[in-house]
Parts: sequence; C-alpha cells; structure tokens
Amino acid sequence: MFENMSLLSLQQYWWFIVSLLGALFIFITFVQGGQTLLYNIGKDEAQRNVLVASLGRKWELSFTSLVMFGGALFAAFPLFYSVSFGGAYYVWMAILFCFIIQAVSYEYRKKPNNFLGSRVYESFLYINGSVGIILIGIAVGTLFTGGHFIKNEMNLSAWTMHSYGLEGALNPFNVALGFTLFFLARVQASLYFMNNIADDSIVKNAKIQLFRDALLFLGFFITTIVMLLVMSGVSYHNTFFVVSEYKFLHNFLNTPLLLALFLLGTFLVLFALFITFFRKSTKGIWFSGIGTVLVILSFFCLLGFNATAIYPSLSDLASSLTIENSSASHYTLSTMSYVSLGVPFVLAYIIAVWRVMDRKKITSEEIASDAHHY
Repeated sequence: MFENMSLLSLQQYWWFIVSLLGALFIFITFVQGGQTLLYNIGKDEAQRNVLVASLGRKWELSFTSLVMFGGALFAAFPLFYSVSFGGAYYVWMAILFCFIIQAVSYEYRKKPNNFLGSRVYESFLYINGSVGIILIGIAVGTLFTGGHFIKNEMNLSAWTMHSYGLEGALNPFNVALGFTLFFLARVQASLYFMNNIADDSIVKNAKIQLFRDALLFLGFFITTIVMLLVMSGVSYHNTFFVVSEYKFLHNFLNTPLLLALFLLGTFLVLFALFITFFRKSTKGIWFSGIGTVLVILSFFCLLGFNATAIYPSLSDLASSLTIENSSASHYTLSTMSYVSLGVPFVLAYIIAVWRVMDRKKITSEEIASDAHHY
C-alpha cells in the first residue's frame, strides 16, 4: 500500500503525523501549566499536595509525547532534525534541562530526608512549566521566522551565529507564540484541576485563576495570529526559493480544510471557557483539549503543504528546508508508515488507562492517607 505512494505523498503523510504528535504534546502541557499554579491555586501544603498528585498521574505523558515528536522528526525528516536540534543547540539543551529537572522533582519532592526540601523541587517544576514551555514556543516559532544556518550540496549544515538558537528569543513573533503556549497551558491546567479534583476550595481557586489566564491567553493568541497572517514566508519550486508576502494567509485561503480545522479548534477552546464560566461545567478540559489539538495541527500543517519551507534560512535562502529536501528515503518513509498504523491502538490504550485513573476524582483525604504520593 504505502510503497505504491509517491515520495511527495509519503512526505506529506509524515508531516501530518509529526504535526499531530506536536499537537498532542501541546495539549498535554496542561501538566506544565499546572506546575506554575501550585501556589496560585494551592493555598496550603495539603492543597499543593493534591495538585501535584493530580499532575503526577499525567506528567510522564508530556515527556513521552515530546520524545515521540522528536523521534518522528528524526526518522522522517533527518536533515531537519539535524539542522534544528543540532544547530539551535542552546535552545534545545535548555528545553531538555527543563524536562530533566521535572522528572527529578516528581521523584524526590516528597522523599524522606531530601536535603533540598519540597520548595526547591516545586521551583524546578515552575521552571519546567514556564521557561520550558516558552522556549518550546520560541523554537516552534523559528519554523515560521527562520534560523541562521547554511547547508551545502552534501547536506552538511552549519549554524552561522554563536548564540545557536537563543537569538530566536529576540523575534517578537517567537516570543508571542511562546507566551501564547504558556498561558494556554495554564488555562488548560485550571480546567483539568476542576475536572479531576473533588475539593471545593481548589475548584473555586482554579476558576478565579482561569479567568485571569484566559484573558492573557486570548491577548497573546490574537496577537500571534495577526502577526502570522501578515507575515512573509518562503515558497519554493524545485530548488528555487522566494520570499512570499502573506504566505500563511494565502495557505489558509488555498486550503479550506486547514482554515476549517483552525476555526473549529478556536471555537472549541472558547466554548470550553463559556461552559465553565456560565454553565458551571467541569468538562471544559475535553473541549479545550480537542480544540487545542485542531488549532496546533492546522498551525503545523501551514508549513508542510502548499510548497512552503518548513525551516527558512536567514543566512542563505537557498539553504531553506522543505519536506522534500529534508526527508528520509522513499523506502524508509514507506516502511515507517506501516508502523504508524499502530498509533490509533496506542492512543486507545492511553485513553482507556486515563479513564480508569480518573474514574474517581482526587480528594485531599485520599492524598493525606497516601504516604507515597508525589
């Protein structure tokens, strides 16, 4: 089946798979968002223990989904992986460090006689949820705004700035996207706590915090989208690259399905906020989660289709990367495509386990009686 597909079709298929994995990761960053709210929503040690225990049941999903996203990029688009993860070295190492201290914090926060104390590990969790997510947003933003790299005919690449990716933090679009993802994670965290925890005080605090973060998220989200729609992108034909004005606006207009996914996703996120504030529903996380996946999926797909560069070069336009010049071979992509057919079964397993874990809401009494909580 897959071996009969054209190379371009396989490249587009795998960019869609990568985009979906990226979208799922952004949804699960509600864990990181929740880590930044421990002292906003949890007013005492007992409440913070409940919040950490609630997040602790899901934190591995965010780490695993990030690894899957990176692994899929490495296998399907090895040149893109080497240029981005190898060139923008400082940014990705900082992101990796943020996720390492997250894992250490969940493991040792409540260990007996730990010499650092709970507050230090809670600070690590905050760093992971704030600096880590904002840096991921900046790194993703460079796929639209470009990076300072060059490559030769042998596909050997080199970064042309000694800041190795940190210069992306100077681009307003990248920063706006980083803060959009940060406040989105906090919004979804509040929605998750309201759905997952049976504690009136925590739910009340989460709803108050949700209102504040939702306003900031909407402000950054609108700013990011406006900047995206007026931004120039890089188009290509064979090996010829050219800067195109309003490239991503044209991509939306030329691909109605992506525009529909984006608008539907945005509506679902807003609907989640509406039913939470005006209908007193605790199911908002599911509408927001699905909406987030659809918006981020359409966001990534703006790059991989309509002859758009997925990583423009700011040092040499001809070095820009596309799904065509940075992908693996036809044999590799077609072989991996059979493996991808197992993804729905993995997702079904995750959903089933999630439902079992969340069948009963977490209570403060349950956590207080558990000597081995996070």
